[in-house]
Parts: sequence; structure tokens; C-alpha cells
Amino acid sequence: MEEKFKRIHIIVMDSVGIGEASDAATYGDEGCDTLGHTAEAMGGLHVPNLEKLGLSNIRPEKPIQGVAVQEHPTAFYTKMHEVSAGKDSMDGHWEMMGLPVMTPLHTFPNGFPDELIRKIEKFSGRKVIWNKPASGTEIIKRFGERQMKTGELIIYTSGDSVLQIAAHEQVIPLDELYEICEYSRKLTIDEPYHLGRVIARPYIGNRADNFERTANRRDLTLVPPEKMVMDTLVEAGFESLAIGKINDIFSGHGISEGWHTVSNEDGMNRLIQVLDRDFRGLSFTNLVDFDAKYGHRREPVLFGKALEAFDHQLGEAVAKLTDQDLMMITADHGNDPGFRGTDHTREYVPLLIYSPKFAEGRALPVRQIFSDVGATAADNFGVRMPRVGTSFLDELS
Repeated sequence: MEEKFKRIHIIVMDSVGIGEASDAATYGDEGCDTLGHTAEAMGGLHVPNLEKLGLSNIRPEKPIQGVAVQEHPTAFYTKMHEVSAGKDSMDGHWEMMGLPVMTPLHTFPNGFPDELIRKIEKFSGRKVIWNKPASGTEIIKRFGERQMKTGELIIYTSGDSVLQIAAHEQVIPLDELYEICEYSRKLTIDEPYHLGRVIARPYIGNRADNFERTANRRDLTLVPPEKMVMDTLVEAGFESLAIGKINDIFSGHGISEGWHTVSNEDGMNRLIQVLDRDFRGLSFTNLVDFDAKYGHRREPVLFGKALEAFDHQLGEAVAKLTDQDLMMITADHGNDPGFRGTDHTREYVPLLIYSPKFAEGRALPVRQIFSDVGATAADNFGVRMPRVGTSFLDELS
């Protein structure tokens, strides 16, 4: 079977939700709305490329402030509901590729058990401080100067299934920090911990008011327990190109080539370069700044400015697409910067599907599982379909 599109490009605007999901109350997230609250804080978003595609058409009953509903949108548009038991990045991305995470990963709102902390201290030869939920930027501001003097490990968590270790790069070299995180990852794969991720969080600076987390972050996720759409693509001889933290999220599985990025801008620049390559297969881009820099820190104006900057680069990317390209723009969860707390929010995510070959876009039914994205890619390239998810390839006409 000859594929309908030679190349499919998935862009994940990490954490850019579009309003509370039907099960938001289960997570204590009633009233969350990442795009809505961000636009309100901005006094209206200026995102002409997303607007033209039909971003506000996804919910015409409550348009995003500053983003007009289009009479003739250029993209097919809808929103997706997550079925995974959590609202972490790993859950959302795995679900997109056909593997929902149905067994809840563990969280540690009161900190990690002493037994685990003692093992990390013994392995590293360093004492652990904090060991409670925290904002990453606030915790290094609070303990960074002490850590520089003592060489301790700052361990913290959040509402997600994650263990994070912060360390100054000049106090604990990156190789040592990564080794400690890899050991911690081995300890927390199985019960009683069963953690989604261990994250190395290096930072630089010389005092509390100028500490800054660096791009040398490393996410150590669980290894996928079964093959996903990306694996089947690579096995069938297609390329699977990973931009941003995609490689970390999938533990390197199903990836033929990947690039670490340091920012949204860097990620989009890499995608724009990839669009100049002649290949058959998938490109998968994660833009993490929305989440890591602005969502968790509850910075709605900066979140909005990042969306506007992304939209500008999106225009450059779209201009490089041909009739052989299909682009899908979506998100993996919400992280409402205008909401209470500092954690991800349980939301619908937008889905915009565009190709220059489309005369005009229109509404698609709400997708009840993120796996429809992966199923559509599998359907296009004629590889084995994921066990869940329904392709919408035939609806794109």
C-alpha cells in the first residue's frame, strides 16, 4: 500500500491544554483551562498561524481570547481526551503511540520512604535534603547556596510520579549526577515505588537570586513494556525522528535519530531543518518550555509569550510543508499557569491536523483516546495498528 502522506510531523506543545477534561474532578482540577486562562492573562493571544488553522474553532462556544473562530479554517480540528490513569508527560506521549498507562504510577506527596533515601545516600556518598514536593525553581533558591557548600543532594517530587535530584553543576559534575539518577531509576522501577520518571535537574549560578536550571536536564523514564507505533515504523524501514525530550520519554525505543534541544526555539529550529530533509516516516517534536518554565511556575503571561513565539516559528515550518506532508499539533496534558498549585492539570488537549493538500479544514469528532494519533500514523504507513486507537486518516478529505 502506498502511503497517503510521505511524512507525518507531530508537534507536542507540552502542557498546552484546552479546558478541563470530563474526569477533571477526580484529579481536583475542576475549572482548569490552560489556553483560556493564559489568553485572559495576556489580554488576548496573538497567534495568527494557530488562529488560521482553527484553534478557537475547537471550542467555538468559548473562543480563546484574541483568537478568532475561522469561517474557513485551514486545518481539521478537534480535541482529545486522555484515558491514562495519570496526567504526566510519559502517560500522554505513550498513549499517543498506542500504549495508555492504565495502572496508576505511584506518587509521594509526603516524600520518599527513608529506606530509599538511605540507599541513595549510601550509593552517592552524599546526604539528601528536603525530600518533599516542591517547585524546582523555588527549591534551588531555598537550598542552592547550602548545597554549594555541603555537596548534598536536593531531592524533591511533585504531584506527578517523579523523583527529581537538583545539584549545582560545579559542585556535582554532570556525569556524577547522571550516575546517581541512573541508580535511583533502577531502585524505583518496580514496586513498592513504580515511579514514572527520575529527573536530573542541574543548575548554575552563585547565589539564590541568580540560580538557573540548565538544559542538561535528563529524564529517565520507565522502559516501555511493549512495542509502540514508533517501533513498528522503524522495523518496517521508515524513519522515526525525535526532537526534544522524545528520546527520554520513550527510553530511546522506536527512534532512528534524535536531537536533544535546549528550548522551544531550538526545538522548532531543529524541526524546520528536518523539514528540509528527504525522508519517509515520522518526526516527533516535544516543546517543553511551556511546561517546565511557565506552567509549573504559574507564569501565565510568560506562557502566553512563549505561545506567540512558537506561533511565529510555526509559520516558518508550515511554509516548508508540501502535499506529501501531514502535520499534527497537539499536547500531552494541561498545566494551567492561572490555576492553583504547581502541578499538571487534567484537560482536553487540542488537535490540529494540516496538510497543504487540504482545500479547507473542518471539525472532527472528539477523540476519546490519544492513541488515535498513533493509529493514524500507522494506518498511513501501512504498519501494524496499535491495539487501541482509531485512525482518522480517511476522515481527512
